[in-house]
Amino acid sequence: MKISGFTIAKNAVKFDYPVVEAITSVLPVCDEFLVNVGDCDDGTLELIQSINSPKIKIIQSVWDDTLREGGKLLADETNRAFDAVSADSDWAFYIQADEVLHERYLDIVRAAMETNKYNMNVEGLLFNYTHFYGSYDYVGNSRRWYRNEIRVIRNDKQIRSYKDAQGFRKNGEKLHVKPIGVSIYHYGWVKPPKAQQDKQKSFHKMWHDDEGVKKMVSLADEFDYNIIDSLTEFTGTHPAIMQKRTQNQNWDFAFDTSKINLSGKDKLLAKVEKLSGWRIGENKNYKII
Repeated sequence: MKISGFTIAKNAVKFDYPVVEAITSVLPVCDEFLVNVGDCDDGTLELIQSINSPKIKIIQSVWDDTLREGGKLLADETNRAFDAVSADSDWAFYIQADEVLHERYLDIVRAAMETNKYNMNVEGLLFNYTHFYGSYDYVGNSRRWYRNEIRVIRNDKQIRSYKDAQGFRKNGEKLHVKPIGVSIYHYGWVKPPKAQQDKQKSFHKMWHDDEGVKKMVSLADEFDYNIIDSLTEFTGTHPAIMQKRTQNQNWDFAFDTSKINLSGKDKLLAKVEKLSGWRIGENKNYKII
């Protein structure tokens, strides 16, 4: 069985993405890893080149920043990376630049790929998500955070990155997937407040024109992490590869988890979900087998 990994990266240094941690977290299960590095001058290319592994294969490309509708640019560049995956690979592991796989899950992921290798009805593997927010000590627990997404897909080039590259579809149809009970740790909302604010301005340019960005992002120099509906304390362990970052956090964020800023409707929906596990109206970009 051959496994490829792939991701995209641009301005990873400028916006403090843990892209090295993301790549190296899944590298042990990959035979090769494709990185599409967009044109930038902040040292992102050199950072990727510094990863000491012969598995890394870099694609340098010029991203069309005029493609602002629905995050299409991100999907196009993700497809560029996926298309470079070797033809003889069975599976492709997609990891975003702010996502990390805990080392305790590596054997589980590999076993799931082995088990489903010849079951062609399984087009992808579904992961759970843990979304960190504000610091490495808090996790988002409201309906605003997606609970699952596809991160391993078959090496079938009819499968395409969907919309803003959060998930995948095949010929426009949802993929048939197997849940594997493994969580991806998402650190996109954990970075110094200024870097977070700068990232938000850049990120929203993937969807909106300049006027739209001004409406979506405040003019403040730093991001205000206190504007959040609900969080819970994280009681687990971070991946070993993230220990340096967690220890070197240089900003303060404290949140009273007893305070829940939800509407009456959202409180009711949250109660239903807690009691039954059913998230009413959840958008699922996949079909579970």
